[in-house]
Amino acid sequence: MTDSDEPALAVGADAFTQDGAGLEVAVVGAGAIGATTAYDLSRAGADVTLYDRKSIASGASGRAAGVCYNAFAAPLDAELGREAIERFRDLSGDDTFPFVECPYVWLAREGEPDRANAIRDQIERMQDNGTIALEADADALADRFPALYTDDVAVAGIAGAAGYTDPAAYTACLAAAANGAGATLEPNTPVEIRTDPSCVALEDGTEHAVDAVVVAAGAHTKQLLADAGISIAMKPYRVQALVARGDIDEPMCYDASGEFYLRPHPEGLLAGNGTEYDEADPDAYDREANPEFATGLLERVRHRLPDVDLDLERAWAGLCTATPDREPLVGELQPGLYVATGFQGHGFMRSPAIGARLATEVCGGDGIDAFDPTRFDGDESFEIIDGMAVDTER
Repeated sequence: MTDSDEPALAVGADAFTQDGAGLEVAVVGAGAIGATTAYDLSRAGADVTLYDRKSIASGASGRAAGVCYNAFAAPLDAELGREAIERFRDLSGDDTFPFVECPYVWLAREGEPDRANAIRDQIERMQDNGTIALEADADALADRFPALYTDDVAVAGIAGAAGYTDPAAYTACLAAAANGAGATLEPNTPVEIRTDPSCVALEDGTEHAVDAVVVAAGAHTKQLLADAGISIAMKPYRVQALVARGDIDEPMCYDASGEFYLRPHPEGLLAGNGTEYDEADPDAYDREANPEFATGLLERVRHRLPDVDLDLERAWAGLCTATPDREPLVGELQPGLYVATGFQGHGFMRSPAIGARLATEVCGGDGIDAFDPTRFDGDESFEIIDGMAVDTER
């Protein structure tokens, strides 16, 4: 986009005051969270520069599934989910990016009582939070969504506050809007982090001193901070997805027993899982899907959508980031140094809310205490867990 065609995003009730006036901030990482944070900081009056080692949305955001929902049981997660969905709706449009309203279903199959009871408990806690979520048995699910095979379903949840979008389009739009609000965009500009005082160092050796640095570089965040002598408790891990030609309008679905998700897509259907439980090198991971991935996943998807003719279009791999407690690291790591990473595959769908909250903290407001990145020492040993897995331990 050029300056002349930058999107004029609706601000309305979520317009910022000028709490950031006089602040100079470097945001490192032009994915969805970095671009959103830069946008909100710029609207708050801060002097923002948004850096990325490659192009806008070239990392995880450009490979994300674009599934967006508020199907969270914990009060904070539900609050952030609600804020994110509301902002996706408010910011989307013909001149910005698409957001397609679509119900979200998650289900457990017969013969898995622990998983089924976990879903029932989740729905009850969501309702206690004021989140609209309905419990459905196999018959009710079939009546509502005829495309789904439901004979093997023990229980399902249905969330109406949901939809999907194009993550790359969202990210490009927010970056352009940040530029329109006064931010400087510096794609294809690798930087290193410096602390005490906060600054970023460019490849030519020049340093850009700022009041605050926000590191939202996805899977590269860990190495960027390590190069500055700072350890964080985060591991990148590899996930896989595909697009297949087919005809389905709704719903989005997570089959907890089959361990896969699917959603409608402009070319047919997008589906994914393929989580690998080893730490990945963000500079050297295989961006192509495993040879057997698409065949195995499409077999499971066809079981759930027996009347939909599916033909593989393409498949790929991306990266997510994990933490010891499956909660992200968001907030001030050291004076003048902020971080946003470790979203367990939920980073894009939360980006409108996380960007707003992080901008508020940088401008002197409250952070998200539960996501405080200093709750870990940074050298913790932990196993990677699938971010979408239904928790059966409650």
